[in-house]
Amino acid sequence: MRSRPQEPLAVTPANQPADFEALYQRHSREVWAFAYARWMNADTAQDIMQEAFLRLWKQWQHNARILNPRAWLLRVARNLAEDYAKSAFSRNGTHPPQTMNGVQGNGRPPLERLEQQETFTQVRTILKEMPEADREILTLRYALDYDAQEIAEVLAIQITAVHMRLSRARQRLAERLTAQGVHEAP
Repeated sequence: MRSRPQEPLAVTPANQPADFEALYQRHSREVWAFAYARWMNADTAQDIMQEAFLRLWKQWQHNARILNPRAWLLRVARNLAEDYAKSAFSRNGTHPPQTMNGVQGNGRPPLERLEQQETFTQVRTILKEMPEADREILTLRYALDYDAQEIAEVLAIQITAVHMRLSRARQRLAERLTAQGVHEAP
């Protein structure tokens, strides 16, 4: 279930913890997925998500009025992901084991599950190699199920640009999948 833009919250010292908890429950998964799309690493996505919420808390401590906390969190997460790309740890740090290699569908025979897992592995590998902008827009559209308007708001671009970027990203993904021998979507 995806989050929709919410009405601005009137944050006061008395209701601040409750409002923060509600926002965390409502948007933490979405912010994590957004960061995961950039890095394809669960630990890094978790760090970025937590830092985004910490920065929201600090803004509230300074009585900042944030009209759309969801959009603000996604923008901060995007900026943090960019900052991480520039950091020395990103260039020189360790690389944790791959995550999500055991994704399985329910109710399928073992051979079909194995084939699906192999296809998922190929898709993840191809997505990692794709440009960040392609991964980002494909994740927003297909993993988070955003419509063009929502994507335009998150990325601060025109709707026509969303359609163009999605079309080109899908085409590049299809070309890479075909080149890897993947002819059927998982």
